[in-house]
Amino acid sequence: MSSTRTKVAVIGSGNIGTDLMIKILRLSESLEIVGMAGIDPDSDGLARARRLKVATTHEGVEGLVKTDEFADVEFVFDATSAGAHRHHDEVLRPLGRTLIDLTPAALGPYVVPPVNGDAHLDAPNVNMVTCGGQATIPMVAAVNAVTPVHYGEIVASIASRSAGPGTRANIDEFTETTSNAIEQVGGAACGKAIIVLNPAEPPLIMRDTVHCLVGDACDEAAVTASIEEMVGRVQAYVPGYRLKQKVQFDRVAGDDPLRALVPSDAGAPVRVSVYLEVEGAAHYLPAYAGNLDIMTSAALRTAERLAARHATEAAK
Repeated sequence: MSSTRTKVAVIGSGNIGTDLMIKILRLSESLEIVGMAGIDPDSDGLARARRLKVATTHEGVEGLVKTDEFADVEFVFDATSAGAHRHHDEVLRPLGRTLIDLTPAALGPYVVPPVNGDAHLDAPNVNMVTCGGQATIPMVAAVNAVTPVHYGEIVASIASRSAGPGTRANIDEFTETTSNAIEQVGGAACGKAIIVLNPAEPPLIMRDTVHCLVGDACDEAAVTASIEEMVGRVQAYVPGYRLKQKVQFDRVAGDDPLRALVPSDAGAPVRVSVYLEVEGAAHYLPAYAGNLDIMTSAALRTAERLAARHATEAAK
């Protein structure tokens, strides 16, 4: 590895942390992973890390800090849980490490790479929202770039088999964090998020539905073009991200309860519906786990932007 690469570490040796480690090793030209921390000494993630010559510890963040490799680490990815991340932040922030948070803890600002990827490069802790947020917020933002979104609602359907213990323990945080980010990053005046764990066998790949309520002056061609352009931006780092069908536009009837979600002066509101699927790259996880793939891909993208910013500042 080149000495000019930014050294990073991962906390969490489960599916998300292990997939992230593999992506860094295979794909990144600016990052070098030098450490992985977990709490299960027999986890597959730690075993794989050892085989790949990545330093490991099963003593969590405290063990990571004690490793020789930690002295050179600039960024730490947290792929554990919202509750654990709060402790990790308390330990690592005073040590001057930047945290890239893949949990719904949201201690730092939300980052969705194609929407606001360059907005928080100086933050000591950035949050990757959720898998549903990474998949759907770009669509809300694309609509809002053309016409104000009065209400945005997303439904993320993922294979039950791809939802590990961390995901299941954080369902409430998922909905709250994603809803907030629909507003703060996507630009919707009001946001709502729903997650569905689909038990189908064989497992189905991630499917997402995005509904946006906009005013009656909606330019359908412009909204469609904005959505398609944003899909291309996401595909630059998640090739399996795609529209399932054409963007749908429906006038909301006068007696429809949805009218209560838009200002009275917005005219006859229009519902814009976007249907997506996300197929994973299968670097470590199966292809149906697109929900996890888009999270690790977004985290990698964010870390590479952070590394580029640090390199630019160092060269001044």
